[in-house]
Amino acid sequence: MSSETTSTTPAVPLLTVGFDLDMTLIDSRPGIKAAYQALSAETGTFIDADQAVTRLGPPLDEELANWFPAAEIPAMADRYREIYPTHAIDPTPAMPGAREAIEAVQALGGRAIVVTAKHQPNAVLHLRHLGIEPDAVVGWLWAEAKAVALREYGAQVYVGDHVGDVRGARAAGAVSVTVPTGPCPEPELRAAGADVVLPDLTALPGWLTEYVRTREV
Repeated sequence: MSSETTSTTPAVPLLTVGFDLDMTLIDSRPGIKAAYQALSAETGTFIDADQAVTRLGPPLDEELANWFPAAEIPAMADRYREIYPTHAIDPTPAMPGAREAIEAVQALGGRAIVVTAKHQPNAVLHLRHLGIEPDAVVGWLWAEAKAVALREYGAQVYVGDHVGDVRGARAAGAVSVTVPTGPCPEPELRAAGADVVLPDLTALPGWLTEYVRTREV
């Protein structure tokens, strides 16, 4: 992940594309399942990890609320994030086409950013482990709140797998490109207002090339 150079008159990239992380760039189900199982074993509290990984997307606190009293959630969230690198990084693979999707943006002279609800340091660990190199990573943002980072970076496109990602893109005035590789099927993504639904990220480079071409006409 490269750092951006600051200047008094920064060049505006032809293209800035934002990406969600979980179930968009990475298949985080194996790692998150392992982290929940470790938290369950440590606390003695039952967590149905198989069920939890069918609901990926929203913030961690929302899932923990299914298993812990409200007063315990902040401490459990902190502990989950602490043990996460030990259990979740190694088992988590990239989604098909993820690395190529990031590189396709950069090959077009653009900037690729990751905007995720995940704890930012853990998001960075995943990307480094998999050799995926976006230009920036912004964490702790969900749904409409993602628009804050998308507007800051001037993103014209946001790619995600969840209706929350669609809401974030629309709030930022960005084109909502989605892939039904997470918990939300294509009809649900379209009903939420997705502008584009691709089968998976392997189709993104071709779509991006056409998108840039039509913007230049």
